[in-house]
Amino acid sequence: MTVETVVDLAATNNPAEITTGQIAEHMGLSQGALFRHFPTKDAVWGAVMVWTADQLTQRLDKALAKEASPLSALEAMFMAHVGFVAARPGVPRIMFGELQRTGDTAAKRGARALMDGYRTRVMVLVERGKTEGSLPVDLDTEAAAILFVGTIQGLVMQAMIAGDFAAMPTMASRVFGIYLKGIGART
Repeated sequence: MTVETVVDLAATNNPAEITTGQIAEHMGLSQGALFRHFPTKDAVWGAVMVWTADQLTQRLDKALAKEASPLSALEAMFMAHVGFVAARPGVPRIMFGELQRTGDTAAKRGARALMDGYRTRVMVLVERGKTEGSLPVDLDTEAAAILFVGTIQGLVMQAMIAGDFAAMPTMASRVFGIYLKGIGART
């Protein structure tokens, strides 16, 4: 409940300015009650990253389970990620805010682990596509995965700038087609 409250607050507030007092008030708790579960504000942000990774991974697994081909699995993964962000705009605001902090924080470690696992998933699908002939055998797998993630991050940044996350799924569908052409997909 605390993590979802933070994500909700971050959708309309600067995450760096969200206080534990605001979190507790939004939940109808005392600040002391909040600190019984999270000893520090950093612990809250770390929990947000764990929750984000779990939620996003569940969405990706559900989307991937329905797809047989590597290209349709990549598209399902892309759209599931965009759908997650569109439904939870506080998540990228928190992530980008945390990544700007100096030093190694629990949230940064969580973000790193999430991105490492994410890129690995994409690389597995790209390799499958190469093996099955839907992608060129000489395609740089790592670069294709980085471009995949970067494309989503670009959509997120533009949605943040425009203040319009609702338009992301429609734009994502168009952008994904260009991604496929860029990696030489044979559809």
